[in-house]
Amino acid sequence: MDQRVDNLIKNWQHRYISGIYCVDKKEAADRILEIIPGDASVGLSGSVTLEEIGIIKALEARGTNVFNQYRPGVSREEGLDLRKKGARADYYLTSANAISEKGELVFFSAYGQRIAGISSAKNLIVVCGINKITPNLEEALQRARQYATPLNCKRLNWASACLKDGICRKEICLLPDYKRMCSQVLVIEAETAPERVKVILVGEKLGF
Repeated sequence: MDQRVDNLIKNWQHRYISGIYCVDKKEAADRILEIIPGDASVGLSGSVTLEEIGIIKALEARGTNVFNQYRPGVSREEGLDLRKKGARADYYLTSANAISEKGELVFFSAYGQRIAGISSAKNLIVVCGINKITPNLEEALQRARQYATPLNCKRLNWASACLKDGICRKEICLLPDYKRMCSQVLVIEAETAPERVKVILVGEKLGF
């Protein structure tokens, strides 16, 4: 573990956030399976990182009740219902768009269900690769808006102003001309409840 990661985990301790370092995707998935009881319910947000570590498939394979709105065949109405149930689940899984070295966690959302789950979950697990660490909050917000969001818009063919060339134009990215993805922003600076938030920091490049 390099000094930057060690300092980040210490900073989280002062913010009542538990930081757990895992060297690779497999260790991260195994650790999450240890943390989440088999009989717990689990909600989730859309995340390339979660897909890359394979944790959703692993939870479903062992019989855990996952409110998975991305399961094939789920209708829009069913998906919205699963998102609402997921926000109230025993555990909520997500990834941050960026992390500052001081420990702030940055999340962007289009509709707000993701932010609802992150804010209100009984237990929140945030999985991030070390590529999402930035020097400060300003650069974390910049990374989320100018790097992660355009890539997600391209991945989902989202009709935003940044879709074609990846350049953020938040001043004009508004209806009816564009469908904006970075509509809501959440920054977790600290927690009042110890152990509610656990960050699994993986020593690999994951997600956007």
